[in-house]
Amino acid sequence: MRRTTFFEVRVLNGKTKEHLCFLDKVEPYSTIGDIKSLFHKSYPHWYPARQALSLDPKDKSLRDEDVLQNLPVGTTATMYFRDLGPQIGWTMVFLAECIGPLLTYLLFYFRVPYIYSHRYALTSSPHHVVRLACACHTCHYMKKLIETMFVHRFSHGTMPLRTIVRNCSYYWGFSAWLAYYINHPLYTPPSYGELQVNYALFIFMMCEVGNFSIHLTLNNLRAEGSRSNRFPAPTKNPFTWLFFFVSCPNYTYEVGAWLSFSIMTQCLPVALYTLLGFLQMATWAKGKHRAYSREFKEYPSVRMAIIPLML
Repeated sequence: MRRTTFFEVRVLNGKTKEHLCFLDKVEPYSTIGDIKSLFHKSYPHWYPARQALSLDPKDKSLRDEDVLQNLPVGTTATMYFRDLGPQIGWTMVFLAECIGPLLTYLLFYFRVPYIYSHRYALTSSPHHVVRLACACHTCHYMKKLIETMFVHRFSHGTMPLRTIVRNCSYYWGFSAWLAYYINHPLYTPPSYGELQVNYALFIFMMCEVGNFSIHLTLNNLRAEGSRSNRFPAPTKNPFTWLFFFVSCPNYTYEVGAWLSFSIMTQCLPVALYTLLGFLQMATWAKGKHRAYSREFKEYPSVRMAIIPLML
């Protein structure tokens, strides 16, 4: 009968090198996640999601799924701890990022007192496009809330509280800025009138349906809590056929929705928000595209990251 060799794990503070914890008789197939749980027993205020462990203070943090016996350490391992700060689950992150813009926009739409001149308090705009813009903005974030609660599959990952504050400031702030101008009493409708508004509205609706279709496809790609060994592919739903050309059509549709919203409202703050969103989503899409290309040898070479045949 083969004898099991246990490991000893010494945890030091990554900044001060102070000894924090010594874990004895750690099984060789234990993961970093298991080690974090053991460490948590000694320091209850540092829950696993708040911990970052590495083999050197300057190295990248080890992943929770890394197995102890597969790491370049002997039977006595030294790990360095770093406190990531208070964490919030991804579901709460998405809810916070969506509810804020939704409610903020409505404050400007209904012209609550002290936003504009007192004579415009609680009045409504005479322009049809302003009502359409509110409906589109509200539907967009309601869709994101529904996806957060019923469609997206989140891992047990978290986000630092300080990052959530920064993200919410960005989304809530931009929502207030664009809402201020779209709902302003002196707002001027688009140059080409109803034709411009209606075409932009049609594109917006198509992009929203497309974005939702892609999220459903990604949700069905893997079972709850498991990693998929397949890359996303088109289905019978025509909105998913964009997978033939790009790796992240959800971002393509998202950018398309905001671009059409910019055309519909002909509002500069919306256009700037669309541009910044595109730059960020293009970065995410290129990272995902590279990951797919590395993981799957048969990955379609014709696919781009976010814009068909271009980017």
